[in-house]
Amino acid sequence: MGALRGAGRLMAVIRIAVLARLLAPQQFGLFAIASLAIALLEMLTETGINVFFIQEKDRVKTYLDTAWMISIVRGFVIFLVLLITAPFIAQFFKNQDAVALLRVISIVPLLRGFINPAEIKFQKKLQFSKEFRFRFFIFLFDGIVAIIAALVTRSVYSLVLGLISGVILEIAISFLFIKPVPKLSFESVKIKKIVGRGKWVTLAGIFNYLFHNGDDIVVGRLMDSYYLGVYQLAYKITSLPIYEAGEVFGKVTFPVYAKIAGDKKRLKKAFIKITLAISALVIPFGLILFLFPKQLVLLLLGDKWLDAVPVIRVLSVFGVIRAISGSSSALFLAINKQEYVTALTFVSIIGLALTIVPLVDKYGILGAGYSALIGTFLAIPVIGFYLLCIFKN
Repeated sequence: MGALRGAGRLMAVIRIAVLARLLAPQQFGLFAIASLAIALLEMLTETGINVFFIQEKDRVKTYLDTAWMISIVRGFVIFLVLLITAPFIAQFFKNQDAVALLRVISIVPLLRGFINPAEIKFQKKLQFSKEFRFRFFIFLFDGIVAIIAALVTRSVYSLVLGLISGVILEIAISFLFIKPVPKLSFESVKIKKIVGRGKWVTLAGIFNYLFHNGDDIVVGRLMDSYYLGVYQLAYKITSLPIYEAGEVFGKVTFPVYAKIAGDKKRLKKAFIKITLAISALVIPFGLILFLFPKQLVLLLLGDKWLDAVPVIRVLSVFGVIRAISGSSSALFLAINKQEYVTALTFVSIIGLALTIVPLVDKYGILGAGYSALIGTFLAIPVIGFYLLCIFKN
């Protein structure tokens, strides 16, 4: 998994470095508006299928057809909503150029609905070498298409073309090389079980979206697409080496924790080891970003992105705390405590909501970074309380 995320993020760094020199910050800001809209709708319609499959002791095949049906319907709903609401979203962000881009990018969630849900079995069965090969090939293809398109067109649509190409390839691979293959089947009992189990995941996903994208929304609304583009790229630069490292551990430990959930002593020991390992990995990366942000921006992005330097310094601290504290989410999900994840994310949102507007008004995009940092700090006591509840006996 580390190789997968590392290789994928290396490809992402190369992609960002190339595209940042081919496209303007305003174009990245425009793409960010479309990405925020898709992410919001995906969170609002999140069914928790992947979490359900990993938690469920039955074979993936038992619920495969129903899960695929749910995914297709969900993708179609997101597609229609984006088509209809595109003018209103563009009006909210005061950028009418976003209308056409939103309608084109709506194809992405529509296509995602047709991906074979059986690909989750790589995680369920801890087959991370297969996950690596599968995901890396898609990352590589997506990045190459986006870069070639940007070289030819110098257009923001090159980013969308990369996404669409990657999804089409994932659909093809998931049906050609991953078994079993789903078929259309409607079983109301199974739908209720999947959706019922996923309600806390859905709510947690909505809260997670608001916390991790609320700052982007406020920046896009109160400022303009230039500053939104700068802020989003600063966020990506900090998240690549820090947050992604935490994600590697989270993705691997979730199914592992689920297998040993009945042994609290072993679970506690594993959680402490993982948290220490994450800390040892992400803190050095955070220090590099905090001490040398200007050098990194000039190396990776070029001098037209220097406005991102102070934001990277703040977000490097945010990324370290987020990666370390976020390791608890995999544990909570593994023991079927989805409501814990929802609660701690809600607390983070409160911190963000109370501070984001005044701080952005006063400090601009730097204030958005401060607000995200405050929200992350507020979640730490909540995480500690829930860990005590789990391990107190």
